[in-house]
Amino acid sequence: MNPAAIEERVRWTTSDLELLPESSNRYEIIDGDLFVTRAPHWQHQNVSGNVYAELRDWSLETGLGKPVTTPGLIFSDADNVIPDVVWVSKERLAVALDESGHLVAAPELVIEVLSAGTENERRDREAKLKLYSVRGVQEYWIINWQLQQVEIYRRQQAMLKLVTALLDDEETLTSPLLPNFVCSLSRLFV
Repeated sequence: MNPAAIEERVRWTTSDLELLPESSNRYEIIDGDLFVTRAPHWQHQNVSGNVYAELRDWSLETGLGKPVTTPGLIFSDADNVIPDVVWVSKERLAVALDESGHLVAAPELVIEVLSAGTENERRDREAKLKLYSVRGVQEYWIINWQLQQVEIYRRQQAMLKLVTALLDDEETLTSPLLPNFVCSLSRLFV
């Protein structure tokens, strides 16, 4: 093979992020590729907060785990992301945090609220879906605040697969991971 024909690829690492300037941008690394996004839209943040609030209320009632917004999720030096919301069981949380307070193991549930833009949407629907699938996330919700839709991916045969898309605000969001959790879709988009 002709050496000139080999395309070299820059592979970003977690330590590279420390060298980037402080800004309102969000930096994530997936398979060594750097993804940069600007501060999210107001409604994106509103929906993220609503999802967190619903999961927090349920978690306080059951004591089964904890939701967190925008946690550092560091699977490896080449896979370092910041999901919008995660839910982690008490058992997994006990072993999933490193000394810096970052998750280094997959939470059971990851939620991404889509940001505007083709690249952002592709990152969440393709790159992050693959990453979360490989790393053992049990359930992945992709929320489109513009369409007021929730896509639910669940682990089936070692992969995250789309099981349903909820679009009607009369529909309810439930999960086998969260016993008796019931949330009307309309509550997420208020």
